Amino acid sequence: MDNKRIIFMGTPDFAVATLNALVADGQEVCAVVTAPDKPAGRGRQLRASAVKERALQLGLPILQPEKLKDPIFLEELTRLDAALYVVVAFRMLPEVVWTKPKLGTVNLHGSLLPAYRGAAPINWAVVNGEMRTGVTTFLIQHEIDTGDMLLQESTTIGPDETAGDVHDRLMMIGAQLMVRTVHDLFNNSIIPTAQDFDPNAPPPSAPKLNNENLHIRFDRNAKAVHDLVRGMSPFPGAWCTWTDAQGTAQHCKILRTALTTQRSELPIGGVFVVGQRLFVRCADGDLEILELQAEGRKRMPAADLLRGTRNVEGSVMS
Repeated sequence: MDNKRIIFMGTPDFAVATLNALVADGQEVCAVVTAPDKPAGRGRQLRASAVKERALQLGLPILQPEKLKDPIFLEELTRLDAALYVVVAFRMLPEVVWTKPKLGTVNLHGSLLPAYRGAAPINWAVVNGEMRTGVTTFLIQHEIDTGDMLLQESTTIGPDETAGDVHDRLMMIGAQLMVRTVHDLFNNSIIPTAQDFDPNAPPPSAPKLNNENLHIRFDRNAKAVHDLVRGMSPFPGAWCTWTDAQGTAQHCKILRTALTTQRSELPIGGVFVVGQRLFVRCADGDLEILELQAEGRKRMPAADLLRGTRNVEGSVMS
């Protein structure tokens, strides 16, 4: 086909890798759509998205609509007349946008669809102790993350890998998968496949992260706590309340743990120290805390925190 123009839509670092890959492959990216600049930091100065910063470096035209149904924005999309829209980690698109291009709008999702539809697929795959995950390219339809699939590629998840580790790997795998998808769409050599699953045994979902599902509950087994911690690390971080022997409580994020074979006699949530190592009692045994961030302090190894913390013995995490 003659028209091979692409409009790219994305916002965070995860999307930058795909934009880079498309440009490096020689694809004609005629514009980039990203979020408006937002106030950030103590000075609340406007900050551009990671995708905008990269688009500026690449010299690509940039669109930053506040509303995706804005008539001026829609007119600009019509003028650009791209054959394909590529979406990576962007807002939910209205139908009036995703139906514009002749070849449709293709999205990159950080899971092996139909598993882990939703806002946080990488986090939840790790939290649920999955040993494999991957990325999927699919054509956007009405219901979020339900469109016909194009290509998939999988990767393993190590038993101690964090969501951050998996994110960085999928970011690069997904970028190359999107390049392959674009080639196949332009060459008309790909057949979309409907997402199929047993409605009586629906696949796991990936809901938005919130204060409740980030809360560590130590009455679960140690592996479940370990998986929650690594699934929410490095961001946003699973949290608990740490109350010392005098009853003083503080908010604490736990960011890295290690499974053990030991089982103390402490009650669930009981904290104890062996040398410079920190442990907490879970339902079926003890979990070592390797890295954490106490309220008002920086992220640090447990050993560093212990050197400046009193009243650890007899304290409880809940």
